[in-house]
Amino acid sequence: DRALLYAERSMGNGRVEDIRDVIYVKPEKFDKTKTKEIIPEIKAINEEMCKSGKKYILIGPGRWGTRDRFIGIPVAWPQISNARVIVEMSLPEFPLDASLGSHFFHNVISMNVGYFSVQHNSKTDYINWEKLDMQKVVSDREYIRHVEFEESLSIIMDGKKRTSLITWNHHVPVVKPK
Repeated sequence: DRALLYAERSMGNGRVEDIRDVIYVKPEKFDKTKTKEIIPEIKAINEEMCKSGKKYILIGPGRWGTRDRFIGIPVAWPQISNARVIVEMSLPEFPLDASLGSHFFHNVISMNVGYFSVQHNSKTDYINWEKLDMQKVVSDREYIRHVEFEESLSIIMDGKKRTSLITWNHHVPVVKPK
């Protein structure tokens, strides 16, 4: 009931407690023929986040950083460089083969950026769109919305199980292996 996002295909390990910003492609506005138009919006918000020293969670359909603009958003790393977690998601009319960071693999690994794949038709993967849409809107552009949570989110990445969870309540217990 406190889950903002859950993914069973992810990369990254550890716990992050200092992120309040989520930047996402509005699912209802996504058009695979207009992915290049999304890039300037992402770039502008990333530049703002860099200037303010804030990291964020980035969510969007298809593959981030792909060269094929019809299977995702063809950004370059500098255009999303302040993302702490990058989420690739599918939509009913837009299936996704998870890249798990293949386009930015070196950056993802060396900077410990979380990389999650969320399938819309999964029985377990989950994005709570209602909760995202209830947050304070920092910026609402044609394709991209930037929201800010009142309190920091809790991001838990299990590198061994390749599962990840983002909650809006810090008080999720840490389960230590026996």
